[in-house]
Amino acid sequence: MKRVWLGLAGLCLCCVSAQAQDFGLSEVRVGVQSHDAYNGFLPFTSENYRFNGITDLSFDVIFRSPEVDAFRWIGSPRPRIGATVSMQGLDSIAHAGLLWQLPLGDTFYLEAGFGAAINTGSLGETSLPHRRFGCRVGFYESFGLGANLSANTTMTLTYEHTSNNGYCEYNDGLSNIGLRLGFKF
Repeated sequence: MKRVWLGLAGLCLCCVSAQAQDFGLSEVRVGVQSHDAYNGFLPFTSENYRFNGITDLSFDVIFRSPEVDAFRWIGSPRPRIGATVSMQGLDSIAHAGLLWQLPLGDTFYLEAGFGAAINTGSLGETSLPHRRFGCRVGFYESFGLGANLSANTTMTLTYEHTSNNGYCEYNDGLSNIGLRLGFKF
């Protein structure tokens, strides 16, 4: 299964890099994540952190915000798709949604994303370190603090979380923290 996820990630990156402008591509990000680094939704309390090393690879494909009134009314978010793939055979996710970015001067920015994710985790009973997702599809949220390293390069410290918000019998969720290098088009 790991090879399938890596193959899909590589194929997506090759395709979008070759036709970036035709697809309305804004940025491609690749990075590393600490798998299941926080037990909860928002990372506010320090006792819930558990860093077990860098074990996941992640990528995002971010498009330009469409020039339509509906997008302008909600702050001109950029559509994106992506995935976080566990390199240790643990739970992996693929996600799609919208990404809002707030510049903090010329160099730094804050961002927040919301959408949906599918997971490869257990829907029922399992043992740690695997998670009991309960549903194959759940919500996806992300938050980031980033820097424009150059006109075409970014670096973003990212927190991502997926869960089903209690809509299924189990709702362990998954929260990863990592760093992504971005390439703008």
